[in-house]
Formats: sequence, C-alpha cells, structure tokens
Amino acid sequence: MIRNMINSQKKSRNSEFLLFFHKSPGRLPQGPVFSVICIQNKENRFGAGHRERQESMYGAILGDIAGSRFEFDRPGWTKDFEFLTEDDHWTDDTVMTIAVAEALIGAGKDAQADDIRKAVIKSMQKWGRKYPYAGYGGRFSRWLRDKDPRAYGSWGNGSAMRVSAAGWLYDSLERTREVARATSEVTHNHPEGVKGAECTAAVIYMGRTGASKEEIAEYVDKEFGYDYSESLEEMRARHRMDESCMDALPKALRSFMDGESVEDVIRNAVSLGGDTDTIAAIAGAMAEGMYGMTVLHRGEVLLRTTDDMRVVLAQFDRALGKYEFHSMGWFLDEDGNFVDEESDDNTPEVNRNLNRAFYLFRDQKNEDKRAKLFISFLRELVWEMSEGVMVEAPFVDADDSFFEQLDIENAVIGEERRLDRDVRLRMDTMKDPSGDEWLPLFFTTEEIGKGEIGNILIPVEIKDVLTLGLKMENVKGVVINPFDKPFTMNKELLEKVLGECERLEEMKKADAGKEEA
Repeated sequence: MIRNMINSQKKSRNSEFLLFFHKSPGRLPQGPVFSVICIQNKENRFGAGHRERQESMYGAILGDIAGSRFEFDRPGWTKDFEFLTEDDHWTDDTVMTIAVAEALIGAGKDAQADDIRKAVIKSMQKWGRKYPYAGYGGRFSRWLRDKDPRAYGSWGNGSAMRVSAAGWLYDSLERTREVARATSEVTHNHPEGVKGAECTAAVIYMGRTGASKEEIAEYVDKEFGYDYSESLEEMRARHRMDESCMDALPKALRSFMDGESVEDVIRNAVSLGGDTDTIAAIAGAMAEGMYGMTVLHRGEVLLRTTDDMRVVLAQFDRALGKYEFHSMGWFLDEDGNFVDEESDDNTPEVNRNLNRAFYLFRDQKNEDKRAKLFISFLRELVWEMSEGVMVEAPFVDADDSFFEQLDIENAVIGEERRLDRDVRLRMDTMKDPSGDEWLPLFFTTEEIGKGEIGNILIPVEIKDVLTLGLKMENVKGVVINPFDKPFTMNKELLEKVLGECERLEEMKKADAGKEEA
C-alpha cells in the first residue's frame, strides 16, 4: 500500500530499502532511474555474513570498456585516470562474453559438454559475424568465418575474458569448471587456455558464494598454480603486450587480490599496461563476484552496450531468477521492439491481458468498436486491480534527503541500506495544457522513458494509484501513459472503477469461503 510505505518512513528512523537500478528505454533528462523495491521497518541485518551476490556478468563488460582506450600502452601504468569517458567502448571481449552467455542460456543448465560446445560455436560465430570489426585476433577472425570451425590450440587470454557467464549459472564449483572448460575448448584447447577459463570462472563462483580472498587464493594456488606473487609495481616495471593466459591470469589475480571494489580492481588491471581491456575484463569479472556491481557502474554498462546485448543481459538475469523488473517491458526483438518472451505478439507488457486491452482500445479509430473495447479494458483493469497487479510509479524526494543518504556512487544492486533519518516522498504528478494536475499511471517502462518523471520508481498496486487519484484534492484524476496518446480517468470514472473492484473482491472472498466450506 502506498500510504503504508510513506507512513512507515514517518514513524521510524530504522527504515531499510532494497535498491535496484532501473533504466527505462529512451532518454531520461534526470539521468538514471532507481527503483526502491521495499521500504520497511526491520532490524539492521548488516554483518550477518556473506550471501550470494545478486549480479551476473557486468564486471567483465565494465572492465573491457574501461580498459579499451589504454590497450597497447596508450597511455599506461597508473591507477590515476578518468574512469569511463566518451572514448571508452566495448570490444571483442564484450561481444564474446555476450555470445557465451547466450549459448549457455540456450543450452540449459544440465547440458552435456558436447552440446555446450556446439551452442558456443554457433553463438560465437553468430555474434562475431554480426560485429566483425570488434577487434578480434587473426586466427579467431578466420575461425568466426569458417564453415567447419576447429579448435586451434590457442593459449591466448580470450578463453578467460569470455567465460564469466559460467561463473554465475551453476550450483557447484565442479560444474562451473566443467562448463568453463567446454567454452574454452572450441578454440583455446591448449591446457593453458583451458586453465585460464576454468580459473576465472572458479574465482567468480567462489566470490559470489561467500568465499574469502584467502580461501580463493588457497584454491587457485592448489588447483591452477599461477604465480602472482609479484606486486603490482613489479608487474608494471616488466610490462609488455602479451595476450597469453600465462601473462593475463597472474595480472588479473594480483589486481583482484589487491583491489577493494570492482572499480579499484579494474583500475589495478588497467594500470599494468599491455592488453588492458582483456586483463581488466577478467579482473572485473572476478571482482564482481566478490563485491557486487554498483548501481552506476551497472547503468554505464547498460547505457554503452547495444540493444541486442541488453536483451541477452536481461535474459541472463532472468535465467538466474534475478531482477524481475526486466520482464516489465525490457525485452527487445532484433528490430528494437519490446516483446514479452512468453507472448506471441509484440505488445509491450507489464501484464499481457491488461496491456492488450488498453492498446486495442486506445488505438481503435471506429467509434462503435472503441466503445466496446473501452468496456473490455475497464473489465480487465478491474480484474487486475483485484489481483493486486503492480506498476512502477514515479515519486519525488520532497526535501532532497533521499539520495543524499544513499551514497549512490557506491550503492550495490541487491544490497540493503539503512537511512539515518526520515525522508519525505510524494507521488509525482503531471500537468495537462490547462495546468490541471493528474497522477500518472504507466503500464510499461517504455512509456516511462518517453518523458521527464521523478527519479524514484516504486512498485505500487494499480488500485492504490487509482485510490490516490480519487482522494487527492489537488489532482483531477489519473492519466494513463501521459507522454503518448494519454487517456485520462476523472474522479467520477475512478469512483466507478474502484467500486467495481470492491464488488469483485467481495465476490472472490465469498467464492473462497464456499470452497473452504
């Protein structure tokens, strides 16, 4: 309930919230949009021990992007550089990371090694041909075009830079290594190439499941035998352009062991010079498992990647059972249209039936048909309200204290934070050309991205939005999708719809009572 969430803020100074990054498609003038998933009164749960990190494979992509402009020592050998500029871009490391992730999702968690290898070959060739100028090596470029691609005994670091998805998808260290091995063997079947992939995936798995750096170091020393005893300063002194796993893994491991956050680890890796994007991709992937990804860094990845890459990232998150807001209008087809995976049409959806009813009504030109479709939409709306369906509602920080307390630059997705004082949130309103105010109701994140809104998004029941629209004296009612063919519901209509919802809820309770009897 909206009022309970706001009132809990007024009653208690021990409010916790769970913060997710939410980027609406399109440009938002106010910058990244964050969704507060819950605001509750709870005991402080910090220091309760490790929990599995709620991330996926953004660390590898962030490292690739951050290291791209320093590859081949231009310039190099310092941690003190501007992190993420307009010149930074994804490279072949990102393309192949996405390709492997898509392959593993498609193959399924229980796939045999042969099936994994086939899926990886197919996906890497598809993505490599789609982005042929991403910066691949000579032999790998030929492999991408080969009609009968064979492994070519490589010990290059490409096996490690693309493997991060394997570190997140599986439930045991043994299975993680098995899949990592399969992803490497399609090209990098030299023992050193395979070892680099297995080591990277193992570190990710151990970090996300709660292992300490000491435990990870002990395992790496025992299982893989890499010598990363040199300090970062010593590694910088002997730097050279070396694209082998034998060079990249010790550098990535040292960067990871000495770092204190994902960004710090990536800075360590970039400062070593040489193949900076790949070393940073490997180290960044390891660091994400340990530290999680900050909201802003995740947002940078989403902003800098392409639509088709974001589709795979969203599908990967869904495969992990995380970030359910991705299902709310996030999926795109190859033409950039929003699609629900389970739908057989291209309707942008939070709820399939409700959206279908609304768009059919809104876009109908024939007045007779429009009247009938309007009734169908209202019936569907009432039903979904009775089921407690939620949408994302924009809120405004009334005294600018909310974001002051968040430490946005270091906020980690999925992390719980405690506010040290009350905040006052009010639901955002929209003005029509006459100056009248309305409460907005957005059915899709695509609609949210079409205009300027408050930058705090909270999942709210549709029924609560309509109730507020009826009770608030300063608004005329509710406007659905205000930025594109808006449809207004005045207080008279809101009262009728809410009345129908109340009657339907009573009928459901009565039916439930009969079943129990």
